[in-house]
Amino acid sequence: MSPRRRAGGRPPGAPGTSGWAPALAAALAAAEPGEDLVATGADLEPATLLDAYALGLFPMGLGGGGRPPMGWWSPDPRGVLPLEGFHESRSLRRSRRALRTTVDGAFAEVVDACADPSRPGRWITAEVRAAYLRLHGLGRARSVEVRDASGTLVGGLYGVSLGGLFAGESMFSRAPDASKAALAALVELLRDDGADGAGRLLDVQWRTDHLASLGVVEVPRAEYLRRLPGALALPEPPALGGPRRG
Repeated sequence: MSPRRRAGGRPPGAPGTSGWAPALAAALAAAEPGEDLVATGADLEPATLLDAYALGLFPMGLGGGGRPPMGWWSPDPRGVLPLEGFHESRSLRRSRRALRTTVDGAFAEVVDACADPSRPGRWITAEVRAAYLRLHGLGRARSVEVRDASGTLVGGLYGVSLGGLFAGESMFSRAPDASKAALAALVELLRDDGADGAGRLLDVQWRTDHLASLGVVEVPRAEYLRRLPGALALPEPPALGGPRRG
């Protein structure tokens, strides 16, 4: 695998390592500044995905609706949400009082809502869905659900949790402020570790105006990659199965 070029052959797979890590790392190292797409190919096996996220990459298909070929992305700049910088408006606080959030209560339903084909920019294919369900079964993909007073699922998000990294993949909303409430709950969960979330990374891939209104900022890819190993070395937050610090 090299930048924007598929590698030939199939590397051996092994528990804990996909065999793709060296090629993915080489592709990332060769990426030009400002080049978001750094490689194509590989597969969506759990070990491949975990290797990729640990390197600072995530998958998204290049075809219509997210179909193949598979692209591996490391945006430059990268969108991140500083945990201490989340902007919670008064209206969001009011909305949250009428909503209930849970963790991993309906992972598949959240992914399906994010994959709704009527949504613009849809990229979650059946293959991608299956890949993240496998990661969820391994405890590496997690969801935050938002329900209204009747218990109806009205919003949520999902992403990959590796140590102190939470790599957000997608979120949805069927009620006012529901996706924002999911993100607010995630920030609180990540900060509730006895160290106020110090050293953790909440990756949102790209900054948008909507996300910027919540506190998301852009950082150079080099800075993101510099911070990543320290985040990965942290235990997962208690709400996601890790020990409480302090």
